[in-house]
Amino acid sequence: MEVTATSNGFYFFKFKTEIAMEEVIEGGPRLFQGQPIVLQRWEPGMVLRKHKHTQVPVWIRLRHLPVEFWTNDRLSTVASGVGRPLYQDTITRACTRLDFACVCVMLDISSTLPKHLVVMMPKEDGSETPSKVEVEYEWVLPVQKRPVQPRPTVSQPKEKAVVRTVQHTRLLRRTNL
Repeated sequence: MEVTATSNGFYFFKFKTEIAMEEVIEGGPRLFQGQPIVLQRWEPGMVLRKHKHTQVPVWIRLRHLPVEFWTNDRLSTVASGVGRPLYQDTITRACTRLDFACVCVMLDISSTLPKHLVVMMPKEDGSETPSKVEVEYEWVLPVQKRPVQPRPTVSQPKEKAVVRTVQHTRLLRRTNL
């Protein structure tokens, strides 16, 4: 692959085959020089303009996730405490590495990013035990570059999402950075 840069911050990637190009474009969010990039197929007459994005896809790692949450639906439920889940990496889908789950989520760039999520684990007696899940971000927009949004007068509720699954597990709250 060859890379050519322009003076206004655009990059052209030249692939050896169309299949290689499709794999990169469809393979999810990418980082280039430590920054997320938006990939778009070149077309004749294309105008190079930078659009203002309010959302960005970011890979997150969910550490200390109880084994009971290693299903597609439950991983999506937990990841929704951070952003809108898009997909999981191949290793996470195959459950071949259980140290952490890797999920791509769409983040609103003005939102507060949780450092932890608390999931509730059901016990045999019908009660629940909290379990803390650490959230790591592959990349986030530095705080000083995030757009300043007026804060609502009511703070974010501690219960970001309450979801009951068949076994009554639920996401209880998120802890912000």
